[in-house]
Amino acid sequence: MARTPAPGTRDTILTAAAGLFYEYGVRAVGMAQVVEVAGCGKNLLYKHFPSKADLAAAYLTLARRERERTVKEALRWAGTPADSLLALVNEIADSVTRPGYRGCAFRNYLTEFPGETDEPAQVALTFLADARAQMDRLVIGAGGDDLLADRIWLIVNGLHTGPPAQAQVAVDWIKDMISSVRVTEAP
Repeated sequence: MARTPAPGTRDTILTAAAGLFYEYGVRAVGMAQVVEVAGCGKNLLYKHFPSKADLAAAYLTLARRERERTVKEALRWAGTPADSLLALVNEIADSVTRPGYRGCAFRNYLTEFPGETDEPAQVALTFLADARAQMDRLVIGAGGDDLLADRIWLIVNGLHTGPPAQAQVAVDWIKDMISSVRVTEAP
């Protein structure tokens, strides 16, 4: 008779994998490492996650939920679309300067597996498309246009990949861009 896994086993495995994947990259981490860090057997790992792609998709889904929670908190007190946009950009700038920041999990996956169309790639692409759409809505709501949205998205991409010391420069650029839109629209 098969034993029933302890409650929380799936979460334990996923937490172990998430830490390893973020630290070293999905490609560099073997399932044996996940088994070792999670403290579970190989059969139990594969019962919950039949393939590494399943585990990577779950990791990115977890990263999405965490990111959405963080963004919701950052936007909590923002009153206008412009305030929301600045709050979002400030939150991103803060996150990239935290110790241990190793890039955006979604961008990292797509960089490791360029052109991939598997489930983890779809999770990453969908998250980035949704994040871009949210940013576009905020830019348009603040009185900007598609070109401004493109420019701000480019700066945000740079925030995730550039040197952390430049984070405040990016925030200041976006602040200036939004301020110029407000000035242009003022009577």
